[in-house]
Order: sequence, then C-alpha cells, then structure tokens
Amino acid sequence: MADDAVVKETQREPELKRVMGPGLLLLFVVGDILGTGVYALTGRVANEVGGAVWLPFLIAFLVALLTAFSYLELVTKYPRAAGAALYTHKAFGIHFLTFIIAFAVMCSGLTSASSASKAFASNFVEAFDLSLADGFALTAIALGFMLLVGLINFRGVGESVKLNVLLTCVELTGLLIVICIGAWALGGGNGDLSRLTDFQAAEGENAFFSVTAATALAFFAMVGFEDSVNMAEETKDPVRIFPKVMLTGLCITGVIYVLVSISSVALVSPEELGEGDAPLLKVVQAGASAFPLWIFAFITMFAVANSALINMLMASRLLYGMANERVLPKVLGKVHPGRRTPWVGIVFTTVIAFGLIWFADLTALGGTTSLLLLCVFTVVNIAVLVLRRDPVEHKHFKAPTAIPVIGAVACAYLASPLSGRAAADYKIAGILIVIGIVLWLATWLYNRNVRHADTTLDPTNLRD
Repeated sequence: MADDAVVKETQREPELKRVMGPGLLLLFVVGDILGTGVYALTGRVANEVGGAVWLPFLIAFLVALLTAFSYLELVTKYPRAAGAALYTHKAFGIHFLTFIIAFAVMCSGLTSASSASKAFASNFVEAFDLSLADGFALTAIALGFMLLVGLINFRGVGESVKLNVLLTCVELTGLLIVICIGAWALGGGNGDLSRLTDFQAAEGENAFFSVTAATALAFFAMVGFEDSVNMAEETKDPVRIFPKVMLTGLCITGVIYVLVSISSVALVSPEELGEGDAPLLKVVQAGASAFPLWIFAFITMFAVANSALINMLMASRLLYGMANERVLPKVLGKVHPGRRTPWVGIVFTTVIAFGLIWFADLTALGGTTSLLLLCVFTVVNIAVLVLRRDPVEHKHFKAPTAIPVIGAVACAYLASPLSGRAAADYKIAGILIVIGIVLWLATWLYNRNVRHADTTLDPTNLRD
C-alpha cells in the first residue's frame, strides 16, 4: 500500500516542461563554461607559468573533453535531471556516497553563483562609478542580484534560458573584443608573440608542477558543461541532441580560451597580467587605449550574471532530480503547478546562497570548487565503466573504453596534492565535506523515521 501511495503521488506531480532545443542547449553549455573564470583567472594562471598561459587552458580543455564523453554516455543512457548523483547511485548503490556527490556538485554551483554575485556587485559599482566602500552596501547589491536570479529561476526555465541567450551573447562579445583587439594590435606591429614560449615556473616549483598547478586553476574555467545534464528533463529529445551539442560547445569554448590567452600575454606582460582582479581589462586598455573601458566593465558584469543564473538553475534542478530518485526528501522535488518549476528547490538553494554571500569570503573558493568537481568527475568516469553492466533498451552514446579510464586518472591527479594544488583548497573542501556529512546524517534519519528505509535506501527502487 505504501508503494502504491508513492506511485500515485509521483503520477500526480507535474512533469518539467521540455522547452530546450539544440540552439538553446548549445548556448546554455557555452554560457555556463564562459563566465567568471575566464574573466578572472588568466592572470592567476600567468603567475604560475609566465607567458605560456595558453598551455594550462589547453590541457584543462582536453581533460574536460575526456570527462564529457563519460557524461554523454550516461546522460543519453539515463536522460534525467539528477546528473552525477544519479550515475553514482546507479553504479555503486551507496546512499552516503550518492549524497556526498550530490552535495559536492550543488555546493560547487552555489559557491560559484555566490562568487559571481559578489563579482557582479563589484563590477556594478565600477560601471556606475559609485563611491561605495567594501561592506554592507556591496553585500546588499549582491543579495539583491541573487534574489532577482531566484525570481527568474522561479518564473520558468523558458524565461531563464532566453535570458541566458542574451547574457551568453554579451559575454561572448566581450571575449571576441579581446581576441579582435589582440589581432588588430599584433597586425599593427604591437605586442610580443615571443612571450608565448617564455615559460616561467612559479618560485620554488619545477616546470611540471607549475603546469599542473596552473591547469588545476584553469580547469575551474572549463567546468560548467556538466551542469547541462541536469536539464535533461527539460530538453527536447536529449538522447539525440546532447552528444553533438555538448562536444560542439566544449570545442567552441576551448578555442576561445586559447585565443584569449594568446591575446592577453602578447599585449600585457605576464607579471602585469598577474596583478589585480581584472586582467582582461588591462588587455583591452593595452591593445586599444581609445576603447571605452566602462563598456567592458558592463560586459564583465553581465558575464558573471550569466554564471550565477546558470549555476542556480543547475542547483535547483539537481535537488529536484534527487528528490524524485528518493535520495533526498520528496518535498525538495515539489513542482509549482502553474509555473512548472521546482519551486521548493529554488527557494532552498537561494536561501543557502544568501548565507554564503552574507557570511563567506569566497575569494579562496575558486580552487576548492575545482577540487570538488575534479573529485566528482573522477567518480563519474569510473561509474560509466561500472554501468556497462546495466544495459538499457534504447540506443545511446557510448564512449571508447580508454577515454573514461584516462579521464579518471587525469582528474584524480589534478585533484591530488601531486598536482601542486594549494593546501588551502583541501582545508576549505574538508570543512564543506564535514557539513555534507552532517546533512547526510539528518537526511538518513529522516528517511529512516519518516519515509521508511526499506524503500528509500535501495538503489533498485530508482526509476528504470
């Protein structure tokens, strides 16, 4: 009888609206990857490797591409909204591991969105030439922006992805401006292409560790493609369109990153590029001093706004998917009957983001976000091999076996101390995982005492 009640409840719950075709999905993938990272990390990478800034971005692209093949096999095999957490649960059936993976992915999205909100506030002040000191005023702007993102998210995925189209076009325009200014300046005899081969290892490190440490930083700029699998239930014919769209989006962003890094280091010395928080603004100023810098400040503001919107979309859909898979409480999967959006998940993630914006200093969380996602990617690359034992009736994308193997090794290495990653990344990640363990225990007790553990913790009860 209890199972019948669950089935009836699931049948009554409205489904998400399928509004995303190939064009919108491509812009979602590109817009999610391009954003806060590429506008802010170029200088930090230059501090690690000098003029060879393009090399870590290229390696990060290749590692991301390997993992994308695993995601494509899994999302076309199981076209649902839960993403990495669903794949982990199906592969290993360990509720604790599933919950921690879900928590890590959601946390990475929320910290990224909260960082983007703070960056939006800073660029807002710069764009409008406001005299606001750091503190409450900037925090208020960031909170107001996050509230707006939450309202757009609640309004509907159709409205959200349409705004994503606009914001993606804006941030693409900003990066194309950098590329075009670089080409124009170099064509006019300005700039120095010899810097591209001027490798300078960070102080106290050999060349190999400098490259891998820089790659660990650059990888933060490549993440985002994995968010799209959480939109599977709002995509038209996901099994058919996901492979070509995700790979196309990754290749577009990879080319853009390399060209931006080449333009940057050719026009601005690595030492100067590594100073401050606005490296691309220096590139524009060096290559075209007459270009109105306030315009580029506005572009940067819209670019980080896009990152916040997409990450909050991902986080709320992840909660929705996991609640439907009975790994999280069912209430988190509630869909608004009018807007057909996961409103409880949206409220829950927005409130957490408010807390992060208000209390947390997120400037050190970029490396932590990269670390958490690399750990998740390692598990996903292993899961795709384990799930080869679970055939499905419909046709789906299948990655060559060597690709997830290489992807798992590469991601695990970049997440390990062997890569030269900063110790602070592990400290912050450790604190987050402890919080995750506390949340898992609370969820387990809820499942055991309220939802009855006989069905909730059994992975065979996941929908086929």
